[in-house]
Amino acid sequence: KADGEYFRRVVPSPKPKRIFEMRPIKWMIEKGAVVIAAGGGGIPTMYQGDKLVGVEAVIDKDLTSALLAREVDADYFVIATDVSTVFVGWGTPEAKAIKHAHPDEMEKLGFAAGSMGPKVEAACEFARLTGKKAVIGALQDIEKIVKGEAGTVISTEK
Repeated sequence: KADGEYFRRVVPSPKPKRIFEMRPIKWMIEKGAVVIAAGGGGIPTMYQGDKLVGVEAVIDKDLTSALLAREVDADYFVIATDVSTVFVGWGTPEAKAIKHAHPDEMEKLGFAAGSMGPKVEAACEFARLTGKKAVIGALQDIEKIVKGEAGTVISTEK
């Protein structure tokens, strides 16, 4: 793909469908362990017949995290990032923070695929499929996010 005067190699980015090793992940959570899983989206694989093989692809970390949160029946899904909230018109003088939104409304706003887009998609998917809240906000505000005092809350509540 053209990237300025040079070219760069691109690969597909399919949606994650399954996370292997869910049983041990759930077991560790039940035992009170802090589990770090699905970092960087994981290793992309597919079945060729009955054999699992690696494929050249990139699995989005936000969509993988949303899948993991659903699989472990998380009460709340937080995407910690480097911005305090999701903004409409990011980087412009007209930028406005979004504090609370329904997934349908968020998806109409069209966020950039290379930055906030996957985060918004993952949060909307989690909220829609579980009926629970998802929040996008700054890592430094994590305590306030969990208390419901910071970040952008995405939920199916009216």
